[in-house]
Amino acid sequence: MKAIWNDTIIAESDDTVVIENNHYFPAESIKKEYFKSSETHSTCPWKGVASYYTVEVDGKENVDAAWYYPEVSELAKTIKGRVAFWKGVSVVE
Repeated sequence: MKAIWNDTIIAESDDTVVIENNHYFPAESIKKEYFKSSETHSTCPWKGVASYYTVEVDGKENVDAAWYYPEVSELAKTIKGRVAFWKGVSVVE
C-alpha cells in the first residue's frame, strides 16, 4: 500500500492494518521528511487519544493529515506504532 499526497509517496508498506476503513502503516514506513508534529489531539472512545502530523510536500501543507495513537487501549493494540491518513491523502495498492 502507498499513501500519496501532492503527487508524492509519503508512506509505503506491505504490512498495513485496516480498522474502520483506514490503513494503518507501520511508523517506520512513513517518509519522515514530510511529517511535522502537530499539537492537535482527539479522543476515540475505544482506541484512545490520537496525536497528529501535518504533512508537507513541496512547500504545501496538509494540516493534521496523519494520525497515530502513542498509547492504545487493549482493544486497539494492533495499531500500536502505526500511522493512518485522511484529508485528501490517497491510500492505494
